Amino acid sequence: MHDHVVDGRRPGAGAPGASGGGELFSEARSVEVVAASFAATPDARLRHVMTSLVEHLHGFVKDVRLTRAEWATAIRFLTETGHMCSDTRQEFILLSDVLGISMLVETLATPSDGVLTESTVEGPFHMVGSPGRELGACISGPADGDPCLVLGTVTDLDGRPVPGAGVDVWQADAHGYYDVQRPDVDPEDNLRGLFSTDGGGRFWFRTVVPRYYPIPSDGTVGELLRATSRHPNRPAHIHFEISAPGMRTVTTHLFVDGTPYLDSDAVFGVKESLVREFTTVDDPVRAAEVGLPNPFRTVEFAVVLDRHDPIGDGAR
Repeated sequence: MHDHVVDGRRPGAGAPGASGGGELFSEARSVEVVAASFAATPDARLRHVMTSLVEHLHGFVKDVRLTRAEWATAIRFLTETGHMCSDTRQEFILLSDVLGISMLVETLATPSDGVLTESTVEGPFHMVGSPGRELGACISGPADGDPCLVLGTVTDLDGRPVPGAGVDVWQADAHGYYDVQRPDVDPEDNLRGLFSTDGGGRFWFRTVVPRYYPIPSDGTVGELLRATSRHPNRPAHIHFEISAPGMRTVTTHLFVDGTPYLDSDAVFGVKESLVREFTTVDDPVRAAEVGLPNPFRTVEFAVVLDRHDPIGDGAR
C-alpha cells in the first residue's frame, strides 16, 4: 500500500536531503528537492556550484518549457560534441567559446584596471608542448605571407621588467590555417614557439602576419552556428600565454587592426586594448638587421602582469 503524501512529503520523512527520504519531486519544488540532495557535500565550493547549477538549469527548462524531443536533441548534440574531441581538437572548448562562456570565465578571472594586460580566450588550438625557441627566432618556417617582427616587453604593475618570463606563442598562417589543421601540408610546430624574456623583460621573434579565419565548422559547433545564422569567423590575431614565477598567467591575443570581423568575432574575444596596428617598415638596413626581407611589418606588445594571488587563482 502506498504512503499518503501530504504537501509533497511522505509521513515520517526527514528534512530535505536527510537519510530516509524527504520531499518528493514536483515541478513547483524541483529545485529545492534536487538541491537538497547536495546538502551534505563536504566541499563547500562544490556544494555551492552544484546547488546554483541546479537552480539555473531547472529555471531554464521551465522557462522554455523544454520538450522531450528537444531534450533528446540536446543529449545527441552533447554526445556528438564529445565524439569530435581529439588530441588536437577540443569541440567542447569551441562550444564554450561560441556561447561566450570562455570569455566570461577569462574576464571574471583576470579583471583589468586599465593597466594590466587584458585576457581573452585560449581557443581550441593551443598545444601544451610548444617548442622552445631562442629570442629572435622565426616561427613561420617556409610559410608565405607578409614577414613580421614582433617586439615585446613583460613588466609588473610597477613597471619593473620580468626576466625569464615564458612567452608561449601560436597563430594561424597567412591563409588562416593552424599547423594541426593541415598536418600533411604544414611542418610540425609551425607558427608556434615558447620564448623566455631576457634580463630586461624583452622578447622578440619573427613570423608572418596572420589572416582572419573560420573556426572549425564541420562538427556540432558549426551545426549550431548554421542553425542560428551566425558566421564562424575570427579576426586575424596572434595568441600569447605569458607566465612567470610569482605572477598571474595571462592568456591573450594581439589583433591586427583593420582585419575583418573585429566587431563580430565568433568567440567574442576582441578587446579594444588588444587591437594593434601592424605597421609597414620600408628600410633595407633595418630589414637586414632583423633578418627579414624588405619591406616587412612590425608590432609592439607591452605586457603588464599582476602578482600571483593564490586565493581563487585557477591553475593553468
